Amino acid sequence: MKERKKLRLKKWLSALTAGVLLSTTLVFAGVANAEGKTSTMADESIYDLLVDRFFNGTGKNDDEQVNAKDPEMFAGGDFDGLVKKVDYVANMGYTVISIGSVFATEKYDGSLITSYEAIEPHFGTEEQLQNAINTYQNRDMKMMVDFPISNVSPNHEWASQADFVASTNEQIQWDLSNSAVQDQLIESAVAFVSKYGVDGVRVTNIEAADTVFLNRLIDALKAAKSELYVITNGESDADFDAKFYADTAALLTNAFKNVDLDTTVLEGHVEEAASGTPVLSMTDTIWSDRFTLASTAEDMYQPTRSKMSIASTLLLPGVPVVTYGSEIAMNGTAGPEAHQYYNFKTDSELADYIGNLQSLLNDSDTLRTGEFKWIENDNGYMAFERKSDTEHWVVIINNSSKTKRVNLPISEIGEDKEIRGMFESEIIRANKDGNYTIILDREMVEVYQVIDERGINMSYIVALGLVAVSYTHLRAHETE
Repeated sequence: MKERKKLRLKKWLSALTAGVLLSTTLVFAGVANAEGKTSTMADESIYDLLVDRFFNGTGKNDDEQVNAKDPEMFAGGDFDGLVKKVDYVANMGYTVISIGSVFATEKYDGSLITSYEAIEPHFGTEEQLQNAINTYQNRDMKMMVDFPISNVSPNHEWASQADFVASTNEQIQWDLSNSAVQDQLIESAVAFVSKYGVDGVRVTNIEAADTVFLNRLIDALKAAKSELYVITNGESDADFDAKFYADTAALLTNAFKNVDLDTTVLEGHVEEAASGTPVLSMTDTIWSDRFTLASTAEDMYQPTRSKMSIASTLLLPGVPVVTYGSEIAMNGTAGPEAHQYYNFKTDSELADYIGNLQSLLNDSDTLRTGEFKWIENDNGYMAFERKSDTEHWVVIINNSSKTKRVNLPISEIGEDKEIRGMFESEIIRANKDGNYTIILDREMVEVYQVIDERGINMSYIVALGLVAVSYTHLRAHETE
């Protein structure tokens, strides 16, 4: 029992210290976001989940098809569950929550929908869906849903219209070259957006759709709600708000599943994103194997791998899409095994870290979308700058097996500057060789801000003193 208390005390102290370091550094550095700025897709970070697998907020919509112990069945997650866990998502700092398909379905993941109008009763009522949307919007988060334009249940309400159907196996593929099908899909998607006021639509199963039709769909959706985001999970030349590349998850997984791996392969997508094109960035997806599966095969320590992969996804240029459970190293092959019911009793240390990291990103336009420049990119060691007229950041991701150093010349950083670490609060000043030298341990990530030399941060000293007093008090309480 004493050991368990000590562990809780140590974790509490670590979290408190990190919060103090972050908050005092932010105040001291003067990070500020532009007020009244209209968000674009490049400003967002997406938390991607399945309603059924997240949290069961009410048992009133559970029936004989609900069995959380059977991965093939409904697990009980619902719209009320999303509402009850709004603090959890908000505290991680995500700006968009993507909840999958919400239409009536024969399978928990929404892959066998039977209607484009009816809402899945296991998830809740129309009123409960609207309440969930409103709840997240009131917390300054956007809600996105999936709209599958093909691959639906053979029992779909349109299935009796033979001219709508291109082929049928376990799923129906609509004839997406049929103008009547196109019109009906557009009408249904627009009606849904108009009714519920969602903030985003991810159009799925687009393989048989041509660009002209997809652009018609996008235009119609944006006519219904001009600020709506429309993205997809397939490669397309249509005018989606972000580019999706099928190889992105594999590239990032292969870069972070172990240390000392080739990270130059990331440069193409990273530089496109840095140039101003929103590019979706992820190590896995709702439809793929989990990232943890690959890193487990490498016999790596999972908490560190998860931290490295998520932090890199958030910090590298691109629009981060993080699959639910990544913060607790959820594992599994594509399908039900990767769609485990969320265990909220799991340690929240990584979720807290994500929240601290995203507090920086959400407060700084420059850190998200500023001018990008590589400093170094070599076998897991990545260092880059983000600049604007008002801010200058240096981000270092050391996914290597060794402590690394980088020398930043005064000619690059400027005279009479200091470089401050946001998490460790390390202060780096120019040395006699005319460099600002940053040293970072293996398998670590740090975000640094370049500011005018200020000297001692008194608010930081005072805050650390408060931590010390709290620690002494708690130690005394634990030993009573």
